[in-house]
Amino acid sequence: MSDIKMNDKADLKKSAGNEPEEQIQIPLADLIKTRVDKSKELKQLGIDPYPASYKRDHLVRDILSDFDTFVSKETVVRIAGRIRLKRKMGKVFFADLYDSSGRIQLYIKINNVGQECFDLFNSVDLGDIVGCEGTLFVTRTGENTLSATSVTMLAKALHPLPDKHSGLADKEIKYRRRYVDLIMNEEVRDTFRLRTKMISLIRNYLNNLDFLEVETPVLQPLYGGGNAKPFETHHNRLDMKMYLRIADELYLKRLIVGGYDKVWEFCKDFRNEGMDRLHNPEFSMIELYWAFADYNDMALMFEDMLRHLVFEMHGTYKIAYGDHEIDFEPKFKSISMIDSIKEATGLEMMDMSFEDAKAAAVDMGIEDDVLINWGKTVEAIWEKKVEPNLIQPTFIIDHPVEISPLAKRHSDNERLTERFELFIGGGEMGNAFSELNDPIDQLKRFLQQGKAMEAGDDEAQPLDDDFITAL
Repeated sequence: MSDIKMNDKADLKKSAGNEPEEQIQIPLADLIKTRVDKSKELKQLGIDPYPASYKRDHLVRDILSDFDTFVSKETVVRIAGRIRLKRKMGKVFFADLYDSSGRIQLYIKINNVGQECFDLFNSVDLGDIVGCEGTLFVTRTGENTLSATSVTMLAKALHPLPDKHSGLADKEIKYRRRYVDLIMNEEVRDTFRLRTKMISLIRNYLNNLDFLEVETPVLQPLYGGGNAKPFETHHNRLDMKMYLRIADELYLKRLIVGGYDKVWEFCKDFRNEGMDRLHNPEFSMIELYWAFADYNDMALMFEDMLRHLVFEMHGTYKIAYGDHEIDFEPKFKSISMIDSIKEATGLEMMDMSFEDAKAAAVDMGIEDDVLINWGKTVEAIWEKKVEPNLIQPTFIIDHPVEISPLAKRHSDNERLTERFELFIGGGEMGNAFSELNDPIDQLKRFLQQGKAMEAGDDEAQPLDDDFITAL
């Protein structure tokens, strides 16, 4: 955390605990050493700075939601959380304690807790986790407050927290040490809570449609189901190369072959390729397969599910995203990849040869090493000129065969497939297609992928003989 602007406002001397007005500019190593020394001093006094447990009986949220009742009954409560603010006024400390549900002010008076406990709190630094027992009252300024009768050290924080005003300015630390981001930012914690709620809602939605939740192998002898480079590993017992899955597709389809009509999985996948804020080598994904349905059926279900999720999570169909308001209530727009390029650039991609399309792409500043066939070139032009502008929910349908090796050919055009990707806020939310159930055509596609791999496409898919056998 050496790149974070630190703020250790608790006084470093044991004899004082005031929070100074100005930030103390002290090297991080010295701050850590001081905290380590405090931890040693606590142990010498017979106080464990890291006890195994603490029997709390309330969350801050529960207390604040029925505060008047707690006050009127003079209820004694036990809470636990992290100290984020601390100030001394003579023989009284005021502090802000945060637990997983919210914040409450602490009032620690020497006459109420005794000299030993008061000295203990004097050594508390910002970031320390403490337990606190006491009763509740409202201060003259109207602040809901817990008046402590005892304080227990639960975890001594040896690293200081980032400055509360500067926060986590370093994005590398923000994402690599997400626990610091979670400590400092309630909005980030809320995002994780929303994610959990969303997964639960998806599970209930699919269960109500009789989809069977399953698990498929993460470690696979052959990768497939997506255009991506895999992570490789070695199975010692079998003495063979293995791959972390890039997708669940081919195993879930085997279950459809086996006789299930609807299957789905919430899964971890791994892709050994470039990474940025929106692309992580390890990521979570939901895949589902539905016998006797095509991409039109899947699009209708996907749209309905997202609309249901948004309303259940937010109580409205309109949500803010950056500078935009995204509306999930109207029917989602649907446009072919070819037509969307024409709208954005005027190019008629279906009338262009590979050479002409490649020349147009190079003129746009697209690197020619990805332009290995007509379909890849169409995709590259679309990604540059169309994708960033897809803010409102939009289905991009009917993709070229070359970039859709597992999708069924379009009934009206052999060069395209019955496939869609849904885009919202400039990013992809989902991908589906009418499943290629013709084993002969699928074998040809795999062989074409092999040629693409030989031509330098390191994301092409290898031939999966067992999957062809299953089809």
